[in-house]
Amino acid sequence: MDKTHVWVQTSLVSKIAGPIATEKKDSTNGDGSPSTTPKKSLTPKKSSCDYDRTGGDWSWCKCTILAGDAFASNQEGDLKIQVQDKYSEYHGTHVTIPSKLLKTSTSSANVLHANAYEYAAQDDDLSGEDGASNTPSDLIHLTHLHEPSVVYCLRKRYEENMIYTNTGPILLALNPFKELPGLYDDRTMEHYWARGEQVSIQHAGDDQSTQGGTNTLANNDLPPHIYAMADAAFRQMMRGIELKRTTMPSVQEDDAVSAPSPSQEVKVDQAVLVSGESGAGKTVATKHIMAYLATLSQRKAAFQKRRRAPSPGRRESSTNLPRRSHKSSSIRRMSRAMSWKAGAQIEERILQSNPILESFGNARTVRNDNSSRFGKFIELQFKQTGSLISAKIDTYLLETVRLIYQGQGERNFHIFYELLAAATKPERAMFYLKDYTALDFKMTSASGCMDRRDGADDADLFDELVVAMGTMGFDPDTQDDLFRVMVAFLHSSNLEFLEVPSDDSSKVDDSNPHLQPTLKLLGLEKDAFEKALCEFEIEAGNTSYTKKLSKENAQKGLEALVKATYRALFDFIVQTVNKKIEYTPKRGEPAQTKAGFIGVLDIFGFESFQQNSFEQLCINYCNEALQQQFNKFIFKLEQAEYEREEIDWAFVSFPDNQDCLDTIQMKKVGILAMLDDECRLPRGSDKNWAMRMYEHFLPNKPHQVESDNTRFSATPVQKSRSVFCVRHFAGVVQYSAETGFMEKNKDEIPLTAEKMCESADSWLMRDLFQINKESVSEPKKDTTTTKPGKGKPSKQATVGMQFKEQLASLIESVEKTDPHYIRCLKSNDAAKPKMMTRKRVTEQLRYGGVLEAVRVARMGYPVRLEHVGFFPRYRMLLPAVPDEVLPWSLEGQDVQQMCIKLLDVVLEEGQKQKDLIASQGPLKPDEEGITRAEKIRRMQLQPDPITFPKVDVQLGLSKVFMRKAPHDALEAHRVFHQRAAATLIQCWVRGLEQRKRYLIIRHATMTIQRVYRGMKGRQRWMTLRQDVAGHLLVKHFRMQILRRRFQRLRKGMVLYQALWRGYATRRTLAAIRIQTFVRYIKPRYVFRKLKTAVLALQCALRMKHALAIYNELKKEQKDVGKLKGQNEKLKQEMMALRAMLTAQAHEDQSRIENDKALGAKQDEIDKLEKRIAELEMEIKKEKARVIAMEASFQKSKDTYEREKVVLTSTLDQQRQQLSAAAKGDAAVASSKMIPPSPQAAGHNRSASYEANLAAAAAAAARDMPAYDASQATPGMVGISPEMLAEHKALVASLEEELEAERMHRREADGEIIKLRAAMNGVTLQDSDVEALL
Repeated sequence: MDKTHVWVQTSLVSKIAGPIATEKKDSTNGDGSPSTTPKKSLTPKKSSCDYDRTGGDWSWCKCTILAGDAFASNQEGDLKIQVQDKYSEYHGTHVTIPSKLLKTSTSSANVLHANAYEYAAQDDDLSGEDGASNTPSDLIHLTHLHEPSVVYCLRKRYEENMIYTNTGPILLALNPFKELPGLYDDRTMEHYWARGEQVSIQHAGDDQSTQGGTNTLANNDLPPHIYAMADAAFRQMMRGIELKRTTMPSVQEDDAVSAPSPSQEVKVDQAVLVSGESGAGKTVATKHIMAYLATLSQRKAAFQKRRRAPSPGRRESSTNLPRRSHKSSSIRRMSRAMSWKAGAQIEERILQSNPILESFGNARTVRNDNSSRFGKFIELQFKQTGSLISAKIDTYLLETVRLIYQGQGERNFHIFYELLAAATKPERAMFYLKDYTALDFKMTSASGCMDRRDGADDADLFDELVVAMGTMGFDPDTQDDLFRVMVAFLHSSNLEFLEVPSDDSSKVDDSNPHLQPTLKLLGLEKDAFEKALCEFEIEAGNTSYTKKLSKENAQKGLEALVKATYRALFDFIVQTVNKKIEYTPKRGEPAQTKAGFIGVLDIFGFESFQQNSFEQLCINYCNEALQQQFNKFIFKLEQAEYEREEIDWAFVSFPDNQDCLDTIQMKKVGILAMLDDECRLPRGSDKNWAMRMYEHFLPNKPHQVESDNTRFSATPVQKSRSVFCVRHFAGVVQYSAETGFMEKNKDEIPLTAEKMCESADSWLMRDLFQINKESVSEPKKDTTTTKPGKGKPSKQATVGMQFKEQLASLIESVEKTDPHYIRCLKSNDAAKPKMMTRKRVTEQLRYGGVLEAVRVARMGYPVRLEHVGFFPRYRMLLPAVPDEVLPWSLEGQDVQQMCIKLLDVVLEEGQKQKDLIASQGPLKPDEEGITRAEKIRRMQLQPDPITFPKVDVQLGLSKVFMRKAPHDALEAHRVFHQRAAATLIQCWVRGLEQRKRYLIIRHATMTIQRVYRGMKGRQRWMTLRQDVAGHLLVKHFRMQILRRRFQRLRKGMVLYQALWRGYATRRTLAAIRIQTFVRYIKPRYVFRKLKTAVLALQCALRMKHALAIYNELKKEQKDVGKLKGQNEKLKQEMMALRAMLTAQAHEDQSRIENDKALGAKQDEIDKLEKRIAELEMEIKKEKARVIAMEASFQKSKDTYEREKVVLTSTLDQQRQQLSAAAKGDAAVASSKMIPPSPQAAGHNRSASYEANLAAAAAAAARDMPAYDASQATPGMVGISPEMLAEHKALVASLEEELEAERMHRREADGEIIKLRAAMNGVTLQDSDVEALL
């Protein structure tokens, strides 16, 4: 069964499906075959893929019709569909739509045809319904043109990184938010240049309009591209120049020759209008257009040069444009000093203007990191040869309010961050920047956002800016002057004003560290600066009055001065750039005039925020004017298309927003006119302006909330808040009147500030003031008829008045050109790659008027086919008509006549078929005598016969125009015949495939048999060879086994012997070592034990004496250290007190009594400090004495310990000698066996007794308990108890004196606390002071 794809509104599916979570999907496709769609829960989920699957994101889903016909004329049965849209939460759902809910009319349709592209319609994967690789590059070629088909086509192309799509004369550009390799390289540029040259050759001499490049891009293989749009504008300008050059002489010679008709006129001047929301890629698109045109100009110049002077040995590059280079800060000075002297080509200078304008005019916003905060129209002027000769830049509505306020997540203009990031040390010294960063200035840190999300480095961008300014001719001194003013803005944002209570005035804070840098950088005097901002001068006739300003008004005056100066500086840069890129003939060269120009308009898109002010009103007003011009141009193209094809047609309606423009710009009663009038009133206010608008647009106050033209509206609640709404072409926008409309519209600086700027030392400030004065002065009207003495001076032009004049001039310039439209679209608001929000894209298409323009283009005869495509496409509907009646080939035939004949035959055959069915019923496939093809056709589902009014098809000169119904009927029969032919072809193909399969199988069988027989013979022969080889292998294998066994046994025996011998030798050696160690360890143990006991005894005695002395000295040392720490703390507190008293004395000079009290306290503190210093000296002396005493005492103790050791060792030696002598005598006596005589024995006993008495006396003297350490030896320093007592008394007196000083200090601290409280108007009691202390 054939499946027809349709678009169904999601709301209709949701209404019928009910609660999705409780619905169960059918497991079949409706024709009995199992469904291949996996079953899933139907609860709406937020998908993690690139597209939202909620119903709020998209109002259409793609479906397959399973039963019924949604577009039948007599719809009676229900329509059964299956949702097959992977981006819908209803994917896979089966829904039955009652016939009463179906709406197929164009205005309120809820079911629409889906486009079935010719190449790859895949029923299994509906996501590729249109064939992903076959999506049309021009939406005008869609068979069914409506909102879902347009967005679907854009989405499919976006998924394949094809971001450009044509829509008739409009080029749609989706921002991919990533770099696409090869999209803008030289190779791509070369392709489009070569294609443009080929088209120019083919159209040489033809005078026909290209309709924004659509005809030029018709028959080629290159996809839509911004280069194609730029190339089309250039080629059309060149054809216009050529046509003008060839027709003008003939017109001058023969006055009877009439000028070309409007339909045949080819305008010379072209305009490329780039529009879109912030972040849609307008700035990037503009740069690529300029780069392509500049490269094209160089190609033309190189070609002309080769024609004039051919040089076979030299080849010139097709693209000589400089690439941006990132210069380091170390060589930036050199580039600034040298690059401005070098002469650059006009193409290079034009391209180098972009970095300058971006740095001073672009900023980061919530939607875009490099958003242009101004509009610009760049006029590229060409010679007759196609080479660039000059350029001109016009700017519109610079957003200076960003200097004062930035929203959350936004930055100020790029130049401030670039300058702070890239300034070198000499530059920081010259600009008084020190080590400041963007966080140190209010102008750059107000929003808390410092960086860029796109990864751009501010320092590198500043280097590019310096190189660009050098290329444009800004000498280093001028660059430094410009940067001085920029840094002065940064310093001025930190200035503060102080109130003067005596006369309710204000003054500049002299102590602010940013005041002097501001004055020096701007070349101003401090008194003049303060007078300009803190005073307001009013001139009445010849008398001037001065009024003091409050702190708030002075701050507003500073903000107004900064905004006006920055706007004048931006105008100065634009004027300088224009002077450098304007045409100046060289010496001896004949002056040349421009033959044509291509204007590139980069303008802000439609804006609607939560709170909209004066800037949004001007921006939307500009978009209204451009939209009106766009609508008129599109309608003119449609009219020219019908007239060129010479068909009968009726005018169709197109959207007209003139009433909205009148509401904004009408004289006297327009919104801007009433705002200007209110600004001129002495007591005008935003609220009064809102009341004037309510009274004019809504005269019936109690009930009326909408104006007669439905463009202006305000509810009673909105009126109470001074809010009004304007219905623009893109939707209703709510404006808050009390958001500074009047202040922003006036945007004037005080008269005193003007006089200050006139007398400034800086030449740049004087020039900027002159520029600002010229820009705000309204042109004087003709005063020739004014009576003498009655003339009035020219009024100051408001911002709204200037913008309205600029916009009128812009529209006038655009209308004189042949416009080419580029609509830039944001694929999503998150600025993420590979993500497309279909709802946002649809909104932008509506806001840009793209869908409306396509609707107007397709309203008359939406389906258009060229004759050469119409005839072969529908000739297949008449297979039974012989070639003599209607040939199959167009060779040698009149194409238009053959199309007419084809249409007549088709209608005639359709009528015959209808009559035959009415008389005989449906045709039977089993009828005898019919061909096999006819039998197959009758077995298919028969469509209705082709019958439609012939007026629904119009044949032009080169195209066939059809309405929807005839086209649907022809397409239905075409699909029917294609299906029948496909079935017939399938029959023959299946038969051929079966016969081919049989022959292949037969040949393969015979081959297999032959191969099998050969294989079996070879297998038998190989078996015999393997048997013989096997016996030989077994013999060798057995021999190897026995040999390996013998070798292993021999090797093992040798190894065992070596191991046993080594073991026996090592055992003997180990026994010897053990005996040696045992003999050595016992005497060593006894010696160590004795040594340890002696050392322990010595250490115990030494520790006992030293510990007592150490504890005493430690106690004294603690008191001295604590005293020193308290003195240090007192010093710090006194220093803090002195600093506080000094600061308070500077801040309030009027408090004389407090100064006296502070002086007295200061004297007292000085005395305390002097006394503390004396105490510190005494403490140091005492500390030195303590250290000396400790050293002497330690020396005495060491001497005592040494003497004790000597006496102990002497006693031990004597005891050993006595013991040895006694043993010796006994041994001698026993050996000789001679008894001693009584005399000898008595003598020995007396000598031994005397020696023992001497040793006992020495030991008694050594261990005497009343031993005095101070008198141990004669050489020790004497430390008597009296000296120690005297030292302790001295330390005690110092402690008492220190305690007294502490009490004095405590009293001084209490007095100081009371004095501080009194200075601040607080009285403290003694108890409060004690608590604080």
